[in-house]
Amino acid sequence: MNAPGRFFALEGGEGVGKSTQLRLLAEALRARGIGVVTTREPGGTPGAEAIRAMVLDPAGDGWGPRAEALLFAAARADHVERLIRPALARGDWVLTDRYLDSSRAYQGGGSGLDDADILTLHRIGSGGLLPDRTVLLQLDPDEAARRLAERDRGHSDRIGGRDIAYHARVAAAFRHFAEADPHRFALIDASGAPDEVHTRVLAAVLER
Repeated sequence: MNAPGRFFALEGGEGVGKSTQLRLLAEALRARGIGVVTTREPGGTPGAEAIRAMVLDPAGDGWGPRAEALLFAAARADHVERLIRPALARGDWVLTDRYLDSSRAYQGGGSGLDDADILTLHRIGSGGLLPDRTVLLQLDPDEAARRLAERDRGHSDRIGGRDIAYHARVAAAFRHFAEADPHRFALIDASGAPDEVHTRVLAAVLER
């Protein structure tokens, strides 16, 4: 029987470098002979990717916070059932670019929904599955904005393009979650060159 896999989420606001760090982390773990599955939220399965397109590039006026939270929870339920749990059962390590805490920070902290309601949706849809460790990348807002402008060239998705006050609330929510659950969260300084940040991320993951 395979040993159970491990589950890690990379979280943080816009422009902190999650995608780059996930790629570097996957390469480092595979070099150590570990089976790795990389994924993202919303997305990771055909059904969840379809929901991603609906949420991030909606027709008309888009979705309200409650509809957004329900859609993200539905995408996550499919993601957990069809990709994450099977990979963990095989003994793979799953690395995801965003997970539950993004819903809590964006629809909760940013848009004002109750955290307990978002956690209830997660319990119903995904059986309450949490990562073994959540790596929270933190970056000075001005540097994050510079990176984002360089990456997106003025073409942010609907959520990424929200105003500064919204993203400040998101960042504050992430910090609050990390302070409340230091066993699960690892706070990582995302400033500096990608390789420097990767060293910090890898140490936080291998610690587990």
